[in-house]
Amino acid sequence: MRAAVTEGVGTMTLTERPEPGPPGPGDVVIRPEAVGICGSDYHFFTGDMSEAAGGSRFPRIQGHELAGEITAVGPDCRPGLEVGRRVAVWPLHPCGRCYPCGAGRPNACDRLTLTGVHLDGGLQERLAIGQRQVFPIAVADAAVAALAEPVSIAVRAVNRAAVRPRERAVVLGAGPIGQCIGLVARERGAQTLLVDLQESRLALSREMGSQEAYLWRDADDVVAFARRWAGPAGPPVAFDATGAAAATAAMIGMVASAGRAVQVGMSNELAQVRVGVLTEKELDLLGVSCCGQPEFAEAVAVVERNAGRLARLVSHEFGLDRAPEAIRFAIANPAEVMKVVIRGA
Repeated sequence: MRAAVTEGVGTMTLTERPEPGPPGPGDVVIRPEAVGICGSDYHFFTGDMSEAAGGSRFPRIQGHELAGEITAVGPDCRPGLEVGRRVAVWPLHPCGRCYPCGAGRPNACDRLTLTGVHLDGGLQERLAIGQRQVFPIAVADAAVAALAEPVSIAVRAVNRAAVRPRERAVVLGAGPIGQCIGLVARERGAQTLLVDLQESRLALSREMGSQEAYLWRDADDVVAFARRWAGPAGPPVAFDATGAAAATAAMIGMVASAGRAVQVGMSNELAQVRVGVLTEKELDLLGVSCCGQPEFAEAVAVVERNAGRLARLVSHEFGLDRAPEAIRFAIANPAEVMKVVIRGA
């Protein structure tokens, strides 16, 4: 079978790999139909993924945002998993033994492994995986089904923030994750303001239902606008989906006293934050890492309810044979790309 293998920093080749054998007890084999490419894929490909996030370990078949069709079912699999069924894949494999796992937060597992990062992922023609990782999904387009993974990050973020009806929530960054956070927050009854450097992304956020969108000029300007929009106390909840240090600082600056500031975007940047603001405002400063199994199931339901809206996020498509071109294109064209999807065979 064909597989796109990341052999080393900046090197991906299409090669032949052995097909998986018959699935064992509790396992299935799927034919990946669509694989989304995201920022963490860029960092892995360029060798810039931090050790805390899993590092770049070569060779590896990338692809953690994926949907596919079941082609074989092993013994003892649960009802509903049958040949021909489309599934979205939850890529997280927690250890079940560390402190976060014992505390009921396996998404923050100290020894987690991820499909497409630590284990071979979806950029191949067949993938064997445990039944725990697959969720039937009733959407017509596999590319939209693959968005269950980024939507699951948004579900986790909104759950961490405990977003309530009629709250005003600011989302810094209107890329795929930011758009998904806005969508999930609005499903909870919140009003959203999305902020970005690109007018095209702000236009998309309006099309997807955001009540307000604002162009980033500088941090002080954005903080002032957010406070005008949410009220002089500031928004009760704000999310950073960029990983940019300036956006993190703006998020903390704008959020209301007793509010929630939720860091979703990842980077190695160092944000300058005056320590006193955390105590003076008694902020809840929250981080988000992947999602748990129930939240992935919730994300699948969000995708099924919003397939038409989410389809707008898919900006470019490539075939598996063009996977090396696809990831290089995505990295080189950040202003043009929203979500690159690689279609399977």
